[in-house]
Parts: sequence; structure tokens; C-alpha cells
Amino acid sequence: MANFHLLRGRTSQVGGYCSITAVVRDRRPLLAQRDHASLLRAELQRIAQEGAADTLAWVAMPDHLHWLLQLRQGSLGHCLQRFKSRSARAINSAMGSSGAFWQGGYYEHRLRCEDELLTQARYLVANPLRKGLVTRIEEYPFWWCRWVSASTDLA
Repeated sequence: MANFHLLRGRTSQVGGYCSITAVVRDRRPLLAQRDHASLLRAELQRIAQEGAADTLAWVAMPDHLHWLLQLRQGSLGHCLQRFKSRSARAINSAMGSSGAFWQGGYYEHRLRCEDELLTQARYLVANPLRKGLVTRIEEYPFWWCRWVSASTDLA
């Protein structure tokens, strides 16, 4: 069931930049597995190939996904619904299970200007460091960023 407090006041702006957080149901650490993170990456690429959104950065934490994107067509809600639905089917299939994979809804932060993009991207990519999962971002396999390729780029 959708959390209507999270949906209130949402409007989609084609060309707008958003930072999204989607959480695995019951915060299960299912994204820590390489196969599952690879399926997420493939679905992010598919969304871009379809022209719905451009991915600027993403990081798969064990129990949630951070995604910095620019909406290209349609609504943000529809883009996220497609992403979550298809990635859930793919990961459930890989696990031999079924049912809800993601929590309902998502958290969204709209960026007001392009100047915020690099700061937000660095913040997202640094999540594994802040959580103590690695000591250098190069050690963490489940991320990508248009502007960051090494720990030295996070400063």
C-alpha cells in the first residue's frame, strides 16, 4: 500500500533532477549480493534505453537503493513503478521466490539546480564509506557515478 504522505504534493517535471531512495521490503539485505545488484544495474540501463530517465549516479546499499536521475519523459511515479516492478520480478526470479520485493513508495529529493548535482552524487556514492562497509569507495562494487570514479573524487 502506498504511503500517501510520501505522495502528497508530488509533481513530475521532465528535465528535472531527483535523488530517489527505494527500500527493500522489511529492510532485508538482499542487495548485498552481486547478482541482485547486477540486475538492478541492468534495469537502470533499460530505463535509460527506453528514454524514461538518465541515470547520473546510483549506489545499492544492502537494503536500499539510492538513484540520482534526470527525468526524460512521463512521470517520475510511472518511471519508478516500472523500475521497481521489473527489478522485483528479476530479483525474485533469481531467488526463486515471489511477492513484494520493495517497500511501497519511495523517498524523493528534487534538486533545484544543476549546481547541486555533483554534491548530491558525491553524497550518494559515499554512503558505503559512511556506513563502514568499506574504507575506500573503490572497494565497493555496487555503484556508478558520471563524475566520480575514485575516493579522491569525493572531496
